[in-house]
Amino acid sequence: MNNILSFDLLSEQTSEAIASLNSIPVAKVTGRLVKVNGLMLQAVGCRFKLEQRCMVETAEGNMIEAQVVGFDHNIAYLMPIRRLGGLFAGAKVIPLDGDSTVQLSDKWLGRVLDGLGHPLDDDGKIIGGERVSLEPRRINPLKRRPVDTPLNVGIKAINGLITVGKGQRIGLMAGSGVGKSILLGMMCKNTEADVIVVGLIGERGREVREFIEKNLTPEARAKAVIIAAPADESPLMRLKATLLCHRVAEYFRDKGKDVLLMMDSLTRYAMAQREIALSLGEPPATRGYPPSVFNILPQLLERAGNAENPQGSLTAIYTILAVSDDQQDPVVDSARAILDGHIVLSRHLAEQGHYPAIDINASISRCMGTCVETAHLTLASEFRRHYSAYLQVKDLIPLGGYQPGQDPELDRSVGLYPILSEYLKQPQNSSVNYHESLVELANIFKS
Repeated sequence: MNNILSFDLLSEQTSEAIASLNSIPVAKVTGRLVKVNGLMLQAVGCRFKLEQRCMVETAEGNMIEAQVVGFDHNIAYLMPIRRLGGLFAGAKVIPLDGDSTVQLSDKWLGRVLDGLGHPLDDDGKIIGGERVSLEPRRINPLKRRPVDTPLNVGIKAINGLITVGKGQRIGLMAGSGVGKSILLGMMCKNTEADVIVVGLIGERGREVREFIEKNLTPEARAKAVIIAAPADESPLMRLKATLLCHRVAEYFRDKGKDVLLMMDSLTRYAMAQREIALSLGEPPATRGYPPSVFNILPQLLERAGNAENPQGSLTAIYTILAVSDDQQDPVVDSARAILDGHIVLSRHLAEQGHYPAIDINASISRCMGTCVETAHLTLASEFRRHYSAYLQVKDLIPLGGYQPGQDPELDRSVGLYPILSEYLKQPQNSSVNYHESLVELANIFKS
């Protein structure tokens, strides 16, 4: 009997000892900071992984979050997410385990956040939600649902002539000051999408508040998530904000919602990657952009679009800055090859007070043929034909080089031009739905 009691007591003590192991603090290997070179931190003494998150100690006892962006032998290169301050030689660098995650829910709707998901508005911290990884989920291209349904964006020139389909990715290309952000705001205010995700990446800080107050009605604000990383944020924060707005859009798409993702701008995202790549010593290639920039663009843009889910869509519109109005700018050219269409804004039209300043001849929607009726496609083609024919003789008319009566088709194009030009114009505070756009387009050619 005594032996049995002794055995039971020993078993109980063993179980308690095993359970207590979980409460014993485990030693964690940390690195140390050895060099700060501009935006780049160098750390040694620890086994770091690429894209791993780390916490760097400051002289004040605070911790700065950073991310591993490269390494050279035993030296790890880290990029801080926030601006630097208080760093010192030999500071502890603590690696963090696990992928970056965020808690997403409908509580994000109507909120303004930074690239880490922290609120920038005064509505308090977002509590609760489904914890999801920020890493993108790869979609089998054979299982993607095709783009076959038009999306109303509230702008008749786009609805009628450059129709955007649900799940399409399209670029809004122009130089500075031509009206990209205004056009983006018009679409944001007038779209019929269930959820709007707006990424304000690398733009002027004052534009964040202006975009919310001027371009979002109370109804649009209630279904919008705004993620902002202004120009004064670190390059890594701008990258994280871009990835976060895509992850939020993917989350609501997978919930069966029709999502419109609007990002201003893709060029600033490319510039942020350029800053990081050049700091790592990557050689510049095309106009100062390292090769890695053109590697990450398709990885980002392919995240938008439809998934396997028969319900829900993710339509993406990206503004792309054409430096000096150069449509052959490397970022513009690369994005044009990846996206499903592009809308080009003309400075010449903007100087004439023609808004939105859409150059209809240089713009195209590659998915229009699969999501509109044949009659609609015929009307759009006829519009383009007459508009292009007029532009070919426009400069000859004041010089007397065009004589009416010699070409009836050309005479009709010249006669229709005022109506065609008027169709392309739309006040900033007005909205024209998809059906109204088609009716106006058809009425042009009834006479």
